[in-house]
Amino acid sequence: MHWSADGNALATVEQGQIVKTDIRTGRKTTLLSKDQLRRPGSDQPMAVADFAFTSDSANSLIFTNTARVWRYNTKGDYYLINRANGQVRQLGQSGTSKRPAQSLMYAKLSPDGRSVGYVSEHNLFVEDVATGKITQLTTDGTRKRINGTFDWAYEEEFGCRDGFRWSPDSKQIAYWQVDATKIRDYLMLNTTDSIYSHVVPVEYPKVGESPSPTRIGVVSVSGGQNAVPPTTWLNIPGDSQQHYLTRLEWLPAGGSVIVQQLNRKQNESKLFLCNLSTQAATPIYTETDKAWIDIKARWSRDDPSGWEWLENGKSFVWVSEKDGWRHLYRVGVDGKKEINLTPGSYDIATISHIDEAANQIYFIASPDNTNQRYLYRTRLDGKGKAERVTPAGLAGTHGYTISPNGRFAQHTFTNYQTPPSREWVSLPDHKAVNESESIAARTKPIAKSNVSFFKLTTEEGVTLDGWMAKPTDFDSTKKYPVVFYVYGEPAGSTVNDDFSIGQNRLFQGGMDKAGYIYVALDNRGTPNLKGAAWRKSIYRQIGRINIRDQAMGARKLFAQHAYIDTSRVAVWGWSGGGSTTLHLMFQYPDIYKTGIAIAAVGNQLFYDNIYQERYMGLPQENREDFVAGSPITYARNLRGNLLYIHGTGDDNVHYDNAEVLINELVKYNKQFQVMPYPNRSHGINEGPGTSLHLQTLYTNYLLKYCPPGPR
Repeated sequence: MHWSADGNALATVEQGQIVKTDIRTGRKTTLLSKDQLRRPGSDQPMAVADFAFTSDSANSLIFTNTARVWRYNTKGDYYLINRANGQVRQLGQSGTSKRPAQSLMYAKLSPDGRSVGYVSEHNLFVEDVATGKITQLTTDGTRKRINGTFDWAYEEEFGCRDGFRWSPDSKQIAYWQVDATKIRDYLMLNTTDSIYSHVVPVEYPKVGESPSPTRIGVVSVSGGQNAVPPTTWLNIPGDSQQHYLTRLEWLPAGGSVIVQQLNRKQNESKLFLCNLSTQAATPIYTETDKAWIDIKARWSRDDPSGWEWLENGKSFVWVSEKDGWRHLYRVGVDGKKEINLTPGSYDIATISHIDEAANQIYFIASPDNTNQRYLYRTRLDGKGKAERVTPAGLAGTHGYTISPNGRFAQHTFTNYQTPPSREWVSLPDHKAVNESESIAARTKPIAKSNVSFFKLTTEEGVTLDGWMAKPTDFDSTKKYPVVFYVYGEPAGSTVNDDFSIGQNRLFQGGMDKAGYIYVALDNRGTPNLKGAAWRKSIYRQIGRINIRDQAMGARKLFAQHAYIDTSRVAVWGWSGGGSTTLHLMFQYPDIYKTGIAIAAVGNQLFYDNIYQERYMGLPQENREDFVAGSPITYARNLRGNLLYIHGTGDDNVHYDNAEVLINELVKYNKQFQVMPYPNRSHGINEGPGTSLHLQTLYTNYLLKYCPPGPR
């Protein structure tokens, strides 16, 4: 969201123009019209993907013509628009330093609004807003020496994408440089876009391979006419091939930066204050864990940028699980004093807003029902107790985007019976700004009497959360097939109170109408708000403890409900859920008769080092855990019906996972079906007809091998 300076209005793209809306009155003001948002020399309007304004609102920065890099559309063209005279200028096109079209990434205005920094072809540039003069800050960028952005693994597993930070005085830029020159390429093969195949290389550190060496440099933005200013590299202790640098930010007063360093196992976190004058990197805060330490991407919407400063940099807010729960701490910048702001036996989920003027921090939590989310607040001085801000009456999942002044929030709400809806509320009283547009006035729950949440305790004493969606016209005296939807790894959970519960986007016509019982269970190790012990019990146990919980949960469900037909039991999942599906089909063939596994990791030793080593350790030390946790180890046990689906252009879970699994199944004469989607990525959504084809394939297979309806 793009807020006004006073926090009372919001700028958005509406019908091809940028409009400011006053939250209190609803009054709209056009900031940039369609005519102003045209490319120079063209009648075609820009498709605005993002925008920003200088602090004086005199100039706007427009991001358009975007293209995908890994997961997101993060490169494209940027234009500066002078709002007074309407002049439009494309960045990167001045003088002799013209950049290729659609090559700019992460352009952002300096704090004083006089310059724009951006990355193009792995190098950093700064462009003067008034004159268009371009200064190149780095020259050594290549596909494998990356300045100002990140390689595949950092982006995928740490949420790191934008890799440079303006100094508060606008005179310097601090940036990451990732050296992937020693990282081997995984070679994908494109066989469809020309009559000869061609190789698509992806620098990808597999589990067991050393990380890409990464360092942080600081460079002045005022170079000579044709000179590249020198970079000063921070002298951060440690072997750069045995640690990660996951966060970076300037102190509010400038002159120093703060850096988070994780060791390779990700079970030790160190914060360094780096003084640019003395070159000293002083460790101020160290934390260790027997399993792993989560970083900001876990509690800040997959965005590790920024730092939660207080007192103009004298202290900051930090998140830690050191006492067994995920809590907020106030830490002095020297690391010597810290205060737990949210003590108690509950987890915070995310930080929503810090209102230092009011001595309040807002956060999302749900102490009483870990499948739901609510807004809380507490005092920043540690002298208060957590106070729920979300009013009673709307049980479910709430989200908030709070204005900079802390007076307003866009409030979103959903639960299993309520489609996602939104409203503007005032804070801290949580009153609808416009009562007629409030969620309470507009929201009409859709009865889902067939959907219910439950808890069950397995024979091994593990209590699992789950949901069940029963068929239409359910008759408890008859028996129905059951389909389990699974994920089961630390990256996500399946039992959340939102409107998607009970729905299956791959099944055509509706699971309930066809006559299936649809179920999901959350095993130990899923990222629920149940404490660190729950989440980290899966350490070095992926493929075992989570699979055991799922199977034991299914058995308990069968024992409790005679209407489940245990001869018709199916399971399906995608990515980590695909791996779980394979495990369940192979390790518990007596329970699961039909499985559909999509984009699964067949061998943990084939996945990337950051994710797999975080949760499993280093294969050089405990390789046996990786073997015991890989589906391929148990493939010989397949007895049921298996459909395996994978995109050959998957740069996340590589297609070699599919082929080694296929070989293992062939070795033991296990009959199965496989569907490779040529050149499709992990989402299998590229190309005409792909999504419909996948849905049809999935639906027909389930209908054939796990027939629906009562018996």
